[in-house]
Amino acid sequence: MSLPKPVMRGMLAKRLRFHLPIAFALSLGAAIAFKYAVTEPRKRAYAEFYKTYDSVKEFNAMREAGIFESVRPSGE
Repeated sequence: MSLPKPVMRGMLAKRLRFHLPIAFALSLGAAIAFKYAVTEPRKRAYAEFYKTYDSVKEFNAMREAGIFESVRPSGE
């Protein structure tokens, strides 16, 4: 009893017809999941932060702490 010969002709095309749509669907699903699980919450967090952010107040706090070398604190 011998084993049948494997079918090699057209094997790549047959496997691609099966696996390519699956790979495309999974990658699309991963991209959508990343968009709604990571980027949308991040955009909301940035928007919420910048609603109350005062850049002048932050600059003055850093100036008073002595972070900037070219800007003297207002007390001098």
